[in-house]
Amino acid sequence: MVKKLWNQLLKANRNPLVKQSLITLVLRVFGVITLFGFTVFLTKTYPPEIVGQYDFVRSFLLVVGSICLLGCDQSVLYFKGRLSGYSTLEGIKKVYAKMVGLLLLMSILFLLIFRCLDEQFVNHYFNDSKVYGILLKSIMVLFFYGLSTLNTEVFRALDHFYVAELFRNTIKYIPLIVGAVLLSYFESEAYLAEVFLAGFVLLSIITTVIVFFYFSKAKIENETLDFTYKEIFTKSYPIAISGMALFLLMSFDILFLKKYWSDATVAFYSVAIKLMTILSVIILSVNITVSTKISESFFSQRKTDLVKTTRHASRLIFLMTFPSVLVICFFPEYVLGFFGKGYLAAKRALLILMIGQGICSAFGSATVYLNMTGRQHIFQIILIIAVFFNFILNRILIPEYGMIGGAISFVFSSFFWNCTSAIVIYRKDKVNVFLS
Repeated sequence: MVKKLWNQLLKANRNPLVKQSLITLVLRVFGVITLFGFTVFLTKTYPPEIVGQYDFVRSFLLVVGSICLLGCDQSVLYFKGRLSGYSTLEGIKKVYAKMVGLLLLMSILFLLIFRCLDEQFVNHYFNDSKVYGILLKSIMVLFFYGLSTLNTEVFRALDHFYVAELFRNTIKYIPLIVGAVLLSYFESEAYLAEVFLAGFVLLSIITTVIVFFYFSKAKIENETLDFTYKEIFTKSYPIAISGMALFLLMSFDILFLKKYWSDATVAFYSVAIKLMTILSVIILSVNITVSTKISESFFSQRKTDLVKTTRHASRLIFLMTFPSVLVICFFPEYVLGFFGKGYLAAKRALLILMIGQGICSAFGSATVYLNMTGRQHIFQIILIIAVFFNFILNRILIPEYGMIGGAISFVFSSFFWNCTSAIVIYRKDKVNVFLS
């Protein structure tokens, strides 16, 4: 039995997809542990109202930041696949420069639009006199947030997968962790959201320096494809809409809980969402690993490799997520108890989120498949419909049922877009991304 298990481990180690996925997963798990430890510190040290305000700002930045990025953080992997066979490094360098230009333009546009909004209207809508000020600060750091996010995905496009994972899942929390500890020491907890935003300025500088170091190795004389601004925008904006839709699916509940309940409720629910991200981390670690491979296999018309990659990805995702679902579903009080007694209020919401996400994990790489095979517009339509359902359900359920209503809305929407994507992929390419 031991010998058989050892042989299976050796076989898995020789499979590049499995090996890279496992290493990526380890790095992501380390990031989850870091986030988990920081969240425990935050919930035990800071009042729920301050934690809720921080989570509100974080959700807002995720949504607006995804719009400003125009999907460039994901489409850079698509262009990496298109550059296969050319001078990839020089090609990505040219694409990156144009993406930064688009990001800067969008950030300035958002700042101008937000400044046109009436301050009293924004504050009255959320029943909070400080909302406009903190949202304005969020808008002002949009470019830096977008740049640090784009740089992280450029690391991945340049095949520095593990550097990308370290920044994406661990290093990006360091400025916030250090800042939160200092604020607690100096009894200035009210500035937590500002410290969170300021951290992206530092991260953007560090990641940009590293990107330029990698690009310094590019050979300008080599022939490569040169994509226009129009082509980059055309291929990226559907992914931007998809990304924005995904973040809206994870943010409508936070926004409505802020409006109809309280910052404390936002804090309790956000802990349940963060625990659910344990599964999301597993799904993303595998999907990001196979994204470029799916693009290359599809455009090279290697159907066998395409089917093999999606099948392995689906199996890996499900096998890695199932144990986490069981542990959290059997011991929800124990897990939530780490964050404080008040956070036990999120028990039912946590169970709904975990079971729903566990079911959705069986759909494997459905979303990545559509984005990496030039079907961004199809995925875009699917997600827009899912966002519509999510908005309606949240608006109806949250005022009455609070966190439970938010959890039900999220699970229903997630199942809808995963299931629909899988059906579309099978009908178009006869590729089964569902667990098989």
